[in-house]
Amino acid sequence: MNTHKVLIAALLVPLGATLALAPAASAVTPPAPIAASASASAFAAPPVGPEEAVAAAFRSPEAALGRVAHPLRTTEPRGGLADLRPFGRMVGDARVVGLGEASHSSHEFFTVKHRILRYLVEEKGFRAFALEAPWSTGLRLDAYLVRGEGDLKQIMDEEFQGTYRWWNNAEYRNLFQWIRAYNVEHPKDPVRFVGDDGGFAGAELYDKVNAYAAAARPDLAPQLTELYRGLRPATDAETYVNDYLSKPMAERKELAERTGRAVDLLEQRPGTDADAHAWAVQHATAIHQMTTLFAFDWDDPQSIPDLMLYRDRIMAENVAWWQQQTGDKIMLAAHNGHIALKTYIPGAYPRVQGDFLRERLGGGYLSVGLTFDHGSFNAFGSDGGVHRFTVGPATPGTAEHTLDRVRYRDFVVDLRNAPAAARAWLAAPHTVKNIGATYPGIADAPQIRLSESYDVVIHLQRVEAARMLK
Repeated sequence: MNTHKVLIAALLVPLGATLALAPAASAVTPPAPIAASASASAFAAPPVGPEEAVAAAFRSPEAALGRVAHPLRTTEPRGGLADLRPFGRMVGDARVVGLGEASHSSHEFFTVKHRILRYLVEEKGFRAFALEAPWSTGLRLDAYLVRGEGDLKQIMDEEFQGTYRWWNNAEYRNLFQWIRAYNVEHPKDPVRFVGDDGGFAGAELYDKVNAYAAAARPDLAPQLTELYRGLRPATDAETYVNDYLSKPMAERKELAERTGRAVDLLEQRPGTDADAHAWAVQHATAIHQMTTLFAFDWDDPQSIPDLMLYRDRIMAENVAWWQQQTGDKIMLAAHNGHIALKTYIPGAYPRVQGDFLRERLGGGYLSVGLTFDHGSFNAFGSDGGVHRFTVGPATPGTAEHTLDRVRYRDFVVDLRNAPAAARAWLAAPHTVKNIGATYPGIADAPQIRLSESYDVVIHLQRVEAARMLK
């Protein structure tokens, strides 16, 4: 297996690691002069007169944002939630709220998501948590959270392998334990779990499709058995994916064609129970999503944009399907680059999940970017091992440098209602931290326009590396 496959065979990798495979043309360009000058103007020498000095201060983007920002009491999940009421007003009637992260493994990004999930569940009627994890992982975790099936530690150890290992942390374990406790107290109105990614298709999916066919359309069972021949996993996820990606390209394409025929077969011959049929088709679709992803040529850099376009599209489709099928309002957790309204790196990522969700749901989707000034995180190093990295304070000209000079340490701000003095700055390109599964990567510091990328930003001054469990 060559270098490309070694990097991505440990299940599909989140944003940062895949971008390390992108063509050199997608590498980050140096910060544009407008970014540096916009930030520098905020700290230029004030006019001589005190009234002019005050006026100039209010014209700076950080001062203007400070007038509409709302401080966070804490990033920890426990305690009162009154400080999140302004955020609730920002959410409004959104049916899906995407919460990002500037790194994949920092404590505060996970705990602030836990805290916001509590608020959205208790105060806004949200009933599902979606994560950048396989659909089959979602089914298994959902069964535990709703009905207590299985052991949480075992599920996390077995499902969060490869690059999904970043979710096997103490912070998410605490979040899952909170959901389970909530569901025990509210058995008729539970909080569900959704895995929206396509990097693995667990045995549960094949079993559910086959069980549906046996009960509702026994005439289809032999055909489905043949179409799925050799696909149902019999090993752990990481081994399965490594073995799958070692298959010849022709075989991978033939497997994708077979799983596509299985979806068509189910769609064309429904049973009498429309709901059961819809779920069976979705499970079969998740199988087909995995085989289609693995039918791309991972060794050809020119195929990466098409592959990434497909991946983000199916993640959006899975979230939208759940929302429309169940009616649940969903909090979606993923990297900033996935939940954004516009791609960070057009060359490698033509469109992203948030873009697709906005297209499908309109104002029913809210994009919330999470940024930080300095701190630490876990990531794969250049040697392929997991390491803890630390980055210092943001440099002048970057988005975080200005955000960290807003009057509050940690805060949430609605970019849609920003004062005029901040709008030009928000609309200008600024470098941002973009730390994925691998560090350093060639897309760690892309330039984005905040007002085009997010509806809301939560900025944290400092983060620490998450506590990995395995």
